[in-house]
Amino acid sequence: MSLTDPVADLLTRIRNAARAHHPKVDVPVSKLKMEIVRILKDEGFIGNYKVNEEEGRPSLRIYLKYDSSDQPVITDLQRVSKPGCRVYVGRHDIRPVLGGLGINILSTPRGVMTGRDARKQGVGGELLCEVW
Repeated sequence: MSLTDPVADLLTRIRNAARAHHPKVDVPVSKLKMEIVRILKDEGFIGNYKVNEEEGRPSLRIYLKYDSSDQPVITDLQRVSKPGCRVYVGRHDIRPVLGGLGINILSTPRGVMTGRDARKQGVGGELLCEVW
């Protein structure tokens, strides 16, 4: 089975697992997904992640994070740029998500980073997703 949008698949799996209160979720691994998950961990949206080797296929195991009242830390994840309709933003067009409560993740010429880091470095790029 080939996926047309692996990033949307990653976000959907995380969203569904969080809503079902699963402790972890496995997704097929790729460099882009690893970078997105690294940012989610650095920003405190997930607990941890690691690469697993099961049945000869590498997979990315993501450990979800819940607050003290057992609610998922991730309220929602939205794919912005899609394969059929790419969304690019310049450095001046990067807007805060939910007044700064969320993050946006961009693919820039300097690598995958949050919107805040892209603004600091003065680069724009493809707006992959928003997380809050």
